[in-house]
Amino acid sequence: MTELLDPKNDYVFKRIFGSEENKDVLLAFLNHTFKNAGESLLTEIVLVNPYLDKDTPRDKQSILDIRAKTDQGELINVEMQLFNQYDLEKRTLFYWGKQYSGQLLEGQRYSQLKKCVAINIVNFKILANDQYHNVFHLREDHTDIPLTDVIEIHFMEIPKLNDENIQMKDGLVRWLLFLKGMTRSSWEALMMHEPEPALKKAMSVLEFLSQDEQARQRYIDRQKFLWDEASMIEGAREEGLKKGMEEGIQKGIEEGIKEGEAESKRKIAMNMLTLGLDQATIIKATGLTPSELEELQKEKE
Repeated sequence: MTELLDPKNDYVFKRIFGSEENKDVLLAFLNHTFKNAGESLLTEIVLVNPYLDKDTPRDKQSILDIRAKTDQGELINVEMQLFNQYDLEKRTLFYWGKQYSGQLLEGQRYSQLKKCVAINIVNFKILANDQYHNVFHLREDHTDIPLTDVIEIHFMEIPKLNDENIQMKDGLVRWLLFLKGMTRSSWEALMMHEPEPALKKAMSVLEFLSQDEQARQRYIDRQKFLWDEASMIEGAREEGLKKGMEEGIQKGIEEGIKEGEAESKRKIAMNMLTLGLDQATIIKATGLTPSELEELQKEKE
């Protein structure tokens, strides 16, 4: 078997899930996602930004996400994140807000706004629990009453799929194992559990892309950009941490000097009080305030 491309690469991910000819693949994945979240299944979707052959990942600033619309007009955004760019929660809310507010044209009513769903599939751990699939809505803290159902955010953390929690009977798990990366053994394990037609099709598309020279080169270009971007972000983060530590150390030294000077003044003032010198002389000699000197006198007494 040809060495397979990594389906977590957003270029490959969009080729598999975001093409018109593979719309059934995306629909099946979304339905397993919503089924796992206890929600209604979809019957039809329309790709808002389908992958086209003229599209390439060479536009390095492009976000290769997948945007779809349901037959009810609800919007779904699916994004694969191979590397941790940090602040993903805020980034997700920012793009969700743009998608939600972008529905209305001038003069339209707020009642025309439709539900927006953001689905983040990430190759790193982000939430402090063991669940590989977390779903967030807007609810009241004490009663759990929903304010509205228009916001729905999913996080799927691929590294949380381990030998202890893998249930191959779970349809969503099988899809995420496919995305995790296909070795010969994992490929055979998926085939043993009779994958549904849509998952078989996704596996076939991945095989085809892996053997296509042009697709492989575009994959390499995109992977290199993603690695470089991740390295720059991590480098900037480490530099920021280093600078913060250095500034913290310097601040600590300065504060220590100030504390030492203050303690020295207190000791001198205490000795002068013992010698019976008047307050005006002590204040002038040490720089202490009258109230600070009064506190010292109380301590001395």
